[in-house]
Amino acid sequence: MSPQESYTLEDDDGRIRPVLARAIFAVRPLLILVFVAATAFFAWQGSQLRPDASFEKMIPVYHPYIRNFLASREDLKGLGNAVRIIVETRRGDIFTAEFQELLKAITDEVFYVKGVDRAALQSLWTPNVRWQEVTEEGFVGGAVIPDDYDGSERVLEKLRENTLKSGQIGRLVANDFRSAIIVAPLVERDPETGKKLDFHAFASDLERLVRDKYQSGDIRIRITGFAKLVGDLIDGASLVGLFFLAAFAITAVMLLIYSRCAWLTLAALLCSTVAVVWQMGILGALGMGLDPYSMLVPFLVFAVGISHSVQIVNRFGNFIYHEVSRIDAARLTFVRLSKPGFIALLSDGVGFFTLRVIDIPVIQELAVVASTGIAVLILTHLVLLPLVLSYTGVTRRCVRYRADKDHSPFTHWALVARMTERGPAIAMLSLSAVMLAAGLWYGQKQEIGDLDPGAPELRPDSRYNRDNAFLTENYSTSTDVFVVMARTGSQQCGSYEFISAVDRFQAELEAVPGVQSALSLLDVSKLVIQGMNEGSPKWREISRNQYILNNSLSRAPSSLRNTDCSMAPVILFLDDHKAATLERVVAAVYEFRARYDTGAVTFELAAGNAGVEAATNIVIEEAQTKMLLWVYGVVILLCLLNFRSLRITVCIIVPLALTSVLGQALMAFLGIGVKVATLPVIALGVGIGVDYGIYIYSALQFYLRRGEPLKEAYFSALKSSGTAVAFTGLTLAVGVGTWMFSPIKFQADMGLMLTFMFFWNMLGALLVLPALSWLLAPRERRLAG
Repeated sequence: MSPQESYTLEDDDGRIRPVLARAIFAVRPLLILVFVAATAFFAWQGSQLRPDASFEKMIPVYHPYIRNFLASREDLKGLGNAVRIIVETRRGDIFTAEFQELLKAITDEVFYVKGVDRAALQSLWTPNVRWQEVTEEGFVGGAVIPDDYDGSERVLEKLRENTLKSGQIGRLVANDFRSAIIVAPLVERDPETGKKLDFHAFASDLERLVRDKYQSGDIRIRITGFAKLVGDLIDGASLVGLFFLAAFAITAVMLLIYSRCAWLTLAALLCSTVAVVWQMGILGALGMGLDPYSMLVPFLVFAVGISHSVQIVNRFGNFIYHEVSRIDAARLTFVRLSKPGFIALLSDGVGFFTLRVIDIPVIQELAVVASTGIAVLILTHLVLLPLVLSYTGVTRRCVRYRADKDHSPFTHWALVARMTERGPAIAMLSLSAVMLAAGLWYGQKQEIGDLDPGAPELRPDSRYNRDNAFLTENYSTSTDVFVVMARTGSQQCGSYEFISAVDRFQAELEAVPGVQSALSLLDVSKLVIQGMNEGSPKWREISRNQYILNNSLSRAPSSLRNTDCSMAPVILFLDDHKAATLERVVAAVYEFRARYDTGAVTFELAAGNAGVEAATNIVIEEAQTKMLLWVYGVVILLCLLNFRSLRITVCIIVPLALTSVLGQALMAFLGIGVKVATLPVIALGVGIGVDYGIYIYSALQFYLRRGEPLKEAYFSALKSSGTAVAFTGLTLAVGVGTWMFSPIKFQADMGLMLTFMFFWNMLGALLVLPALSWLLAPRERRLAG
């Protein structure tokens, strides 16, 4: 028996855990039955879980921009959540009888898709798309599709003329006349049931009823829009099951190689899987669902479970090797690891829960999902796993393997233990300082928001991004729309003061780099006044005569003003939705308001997909620092409460901070912006990484209390916990690394970042922590080491 271990139920900090251990193990069969029954119940509840995503969950609903948008949603038809179906012909142009019949059929099909706002649907075949012109007899116009449409050459030529007069070239009709768009604004809730629109079901309906039904060798269907994006994300995220299986298999193989025991491997995998089942069941019982951003969290819970399982089975196997009975070994494992395990899991859970400070519902729900899973691990790993091990024990092969390890020189850990000596410690701390400085410097290049065109959540070659690129290349109006709401008094949107203010505003914003063009009530007024004056360009200007203004605005579509004429949207079409572009637009609006806002006319931000993105970027930028302060604040507080030492807390926290800084620098280097999908990774990496430091220092503290010098104490800690930490870090890094093959780019980015953070947190705990311990250790113990 090793002289370094004490195999009694007594505990260094008191008798609470030994008493609790005796109480738990006295009713082992009953507790096992309770866990089995609870697992069956939660498995049934989890089977009710469905993918859940909505437009409002993805946006900061309490931000002033979004409040303004939601307050005016009914007046901004088509400028919020809408999809665009592009129908492209590969033969000739759209002005053929065959294409128009197809376009009409698809328009009718989309009209009846559940979730479409039918009154706002736009297509060449809807009556709200009209043309007009000025003739000697005055203004004439009508629906773009002629009343006597019969598919003949004469009527098709008339359709071509009407389309040219409608102003829809570049909007509903491609610049090369080879495709046409159907714009389908969506309702957020089903008017019949009142339930939130199921975006996944809606996207599936579009695929089944439109793309699959009408696409052929001559016709290509392309679909863009937030709902379609979410549908594609859920389809891709559904592959998380494959990643889970891959990670499960990788973990099982590595656990078996590490432990050389099928029983230990089975127990660890079983309890981690039970934790995932409980988590999914609790979410089902709470009526929650999994959105694309939280679908991978159950795997994180499994990974954290494996992290703690390795520590527990490692300690249990060590006790068995020293000829302790299965029950006593399980009880001793509970006594020795329940405190550091509880503190580590509490740090994880509370750290994850701090994501609630970010005012975006999808991240707040992710915080609940993650912290719920961590809370479950406290029961399944600190209680259930020792109970299971008390029945399974270990195989003889495992005992022989541990005997071989115990008699081996542990050369690799002897080298690592030298980090507590003066020379290696100074070298490691110097290297860490250089890496910290480099990370802080390069991390300044990190940007907020999307850095790529299209939908950066998906890969550039995804079908959605190819469809979006086609739209951008063949149409004049961008899919990135930023809407500013110009407000005034009731029935005053036709006044000269209002129109002239919009004129100045629109002129300044069109000059901002990144703004392609602008559209508002102003453009209609100028066009009508020009038309009323024989089409002369010199009359394309607003008039001070109120009667002329009223007449010019009488022909404006309802989408360019609200019902009581107190608000008119100014629609800005942007080159892209990159963070720099949105910042320039927002800054220009604020600058204009500072100079020209008289109170009679106000310009409110913001609607449109780019406006929502701007609000989201602002919230994330403000929340990033706040989130980090909360995460580290909670972890620091729990470490102080556990170890009651500022020195120990510094030793645990500094390696985590170094990994966070390097992680941000890596994001800047790889061009990964801080956004809804990537912001939680920072908190997740810190929460999981703190486990390594807590377990290692708990073991180190145990041997220091026995009077061993720092170097010998750390060598003993490495033999008891270091191997488990190294194995955990490598296993988690490999398991999470499988995410990098996901078709969903943000999942691949999360996999890359978590792999990096798991690995570097492990290295920090093994190499930087002991160097800090040497630096901060009392002088006499440092000399003794």
